[in-house]
Amino acid sequence: MPSDHAPGAEKVRFDRVTKRFGDQTVLDGLDLTVAAGERVTLIGPSGSGKTTILRLLMTLERVTDGVVHVDGEPFSHMPSGPGGALVPADERHLAPRRRRIGMVFQQFNLFPHMSVLANVTEAPRHVLGLDGDEAAARARDLLGLVGLADKEDAHPTRLSGGQQQRVAIARALAMRPELLLLDEVTSALDPELVAEVLDVLRDVADSTDITMLCVTHEMGFARDISDRILMFDGGRVLESGPPERLLDAPEHERTQAFVHSIT
Repeated sequence: MPSDHAPGAEKVRFDRVTKRFGDQTVLDGLDLTVAAGERVTLIGPSGSGKTTILRLLMTLERVTDGVVHVDGEPFSHMPSGPGGALVPADERHLAPRRRRIGMVFQQFNLFPHMSVLANVTEAPRHVLGLDGDEAAARARDLLGLVGLADKEDAHPTRLSGGQQQRVAIARALAMRPELLLLDEVTSALDPELVAEVLDVLRDVADSTDITMLCVTHEMGFARDISDRILMFDGGRVLESGPPERLLDAPEHERTQAFVHSIT
């Protein structure tokens, strides 16, 4: 179910953001705002720019034009001096702000030589500076949340794909992010494993007030967790609205065709 709390202050804002790869424009002057506590799902055909939005927020890519803001402050850019013009952000500016953002990728990216518990505690210990006991206690709570309390000593190669993705979700949550990015988190899974991962994410949505920005082709999941769904095509938002309106009665012809093709 979409969250029943009122969204808070602005969490993310894309202000006229353009991203180009060579001659290809992937995002075209995008204006997009996500409120704190809001769950927003991005849908659209491959190559429409959805994942690029997540990659810009993870600083895996840099904007070509425009500015990305997080928590009301420039994120992709920083002032060149007191009262100075904005310039592309350096690592010193980005590092503390990036810690507030978690991402779960299509691929699990777990450390195969580490146990499940070590995978989940690694970043809190080395990035946040938690001691081993505190990091382990946090990790065990999260492994319980994702249904893997009995797997803390297992190595990823001994887990199913669905279990590995649930570990990846626990790992992202262990950093206590204020914003959780989900990039087609079930696309690498066998069909019978998809439901278990989506159920975990529904539990996360129901039990936390974390802001979520999700790219998915799973329309049932999008309907369940989203406050708002945005239809992308050609690097722009064609249409947006609550799930029941956008999925059941889309207005734009391109949205109608896309929703029909995947439902």
